[in-house]
Amino acid sequence: MTPSFIEALRVWLRIGVLSFGGPAAQIALMHREVVEERGWLTEQQYLNALSFCMLLPGPEAMQLATYAGWRLHGVRGGLAAGLAFVLPGAVVVLVLSMIYASFGEVPVIAALFLGVKAAVLVIVIEALLRIAKRALTGKAAWVIAVLAFIGIFFLALPFPLIILAAALFGFWRVSGATSEVSPVVVATIQSTLRTIGIWLAVWIVPLVGIAAVLGPDHLLTALGWFFSKLAVVTFGGAYAVLAYMGQDVVTGYGWLKAGQMMDGLGLAETTPGPLILVTEFVGYTAAYNAGGLAFGIAGACVALWATFAPCFLWIFAAAPYVEWINAQPRLRGALNAITAAVVGVIANLALWFALHVFFAEVTRIETGPFTLWVPDLLTLDWRVLLIACVSGWLLLIRHWSVASVLGISAALARLISWF
Repeated sequence: MTPSFIEALRVWLRIGVLSFGGPAAQIALMHREVVEERGWLTEQQYLNALSFCMLLPGPEAMQLATYAGWRLHGVRGGLAAGLAFVLPGAVVVLVLSMIYASFGEVPVIAALFLGVKAAVLVIVIEALLRIAKRALTGKAAWVIAVLAFIGIFFLALPFPLIILAAALFGFWRVSGATSEVSPVVVATIQSTLRTIGIWLAVWIVPLVGIAAVLGPDHLLTALGWFFSKLAVVTFGGAYAVLAYMGQDVVTGYGWLKAGQMMDGLGLAETTPGPLILVTEFVGYTAAYNAGGLAFGIAGACVALWATFAPCFLWIFAAAPYVEWINAQPRLRGALNAITAAVVGVIANLALWFALHVFFAEVTRIETGPFTLWVPDLLTLDWRVLLIACVSGWLLLIRHWSVASVLGISAALARLISWF
């Protein structure tokens, strides 16, 4: 039975407020609310939508919520579900970003975030292991993952190029495959083009306006275009986004320090909503460093817009084709190859984070086509190493929740700082 719009809105808000724990936990929560308890979608409809959203760049859990809302109440339902999933966490992340920017250098706060950095490293490793277990199911997948790691860590190849190469390999590798009997597409080409035009304008016009008023070299313009590019190329979920974004905003643009990037991820891990809300933290912190509180809020808004507006474009344009897309073996092959490449990309993220968290000094050395990150072994921080070991035991062995591990790590860091 199809619910009323108000009834569905209550459920979307409930999911948005309770969506802690990253994409896996959020997808499980949505499944329980939408499929198991209310039967708004069938199991097969939900799985088809999930597979489709994993093909898209951006946060799959938010896009899955948007699709479910669209399936029930069209565009207004998709908007309601997507915004309800994002806005509660966005408000929390903005408040925490403001507190962090204002008081992050206070010794007590700095000590707490020392523990958060160590725990976040373990969280990334746990995500790497979880995704690798699902994605690396054959020799070809392992080769793709290793090549992706070498390409991004040692050769500094652009992330989009790695993803494109993996997708093309996976697409053409399914040789001789024929499409299954495809369901009917519930849209016309004309209506699809109209939808693309409308939502492309919604996404791009405000950013063009910012560039026209403030100039192409202004920080807000740069943030808008950077996060728009991120929204187009970051397949594979939030950790793939971080792998691409983390090094660019630290070493490429110099907007944040490596420690601040880790702190932002820790904040995003402990709040509801998609983990990709870390982009809001980056936007706020970069703009705050350049111009204070009001400028920081503007930076956060630009980052949010550029990150999430494209998600509505992808869903509303392609939702009528979901059942058809899932019947195409070649597209599934491309998805599998992309997922394998993402394993290598996240391995790069874990190693890069580890070097910058464990060691106070890390030198970037370029030798021909190769890029090497060399730590000064004398700058090893034993406190971070100890907390990381405790966090690893709690998360990987004892299987505690992410929020609990972050809390214990922060408390342990504070305790060590007293001595």
